[in-house]
Amino acid sequence: MLLIIGLILLWAVLVGSLSGIIGSLPMIAQVPVYVFLGIVWIWVLPLKRLLAWMETGRWRRG
Repeated sequence: MLLIIGLILLWAVLVGSLSGIIGSLPMIAQVPVYVFLGIVWIWVLPLKRLLAWMETGRWRRG
């Protein structure tokens, strides 16, 4: 649980540090950027495997 909170905090700081750059984009461009970053967080970074481990006790579902 603490690892998930730490990962969320780390990701939020990283994305927040990009907010100046993303914020300078037009609104129509900001939405896909934030959607992309959200998908990366769930599917690419370790959150998906960490949640699977919490549910099953294994790193991979199967």
